[in-house]
Amino acid sequence: MGENSRLRWLCRRGMKELDLVMTRYLDKQYSHASEIEKESFRDLLALADPDLYSLLLGRQVGSTSRIESLVKTIRKLARQAQVV
Repeated sequence: MGENSRLRWLCRRGMKELDLVMTRYLDKQYSHASEIEKESFRDLLALADPDLYSLLLGRQVGSTSRIESLVKTIRKLARQAQVV
C-alpha cells in the first residue's frame, strides 16, 4: 500500500465531518506540503477523533506551533469548501 493510499485510509474517521476535512487536505494540499507539514499531518491522523475534532473547532490548541499552523491551513480549506 502506497503512502497516499495509507493516509487516505487513516483519513477515514468515526465522524463524517472529519473524513471530509482531512481528505480535502490530503487531496488539495498534502502533495505540495513541506516534509515538516506532512509529518504534522501524520501526527494529526494519529489523534483520537474527539481530540482532532476539538483542535479543528478551536476548542483546543495544538501541542506545537507546527501543529497549530497545519490546523489553521485545514480550517481554511474547510471554510473554502464550507465543510466546517
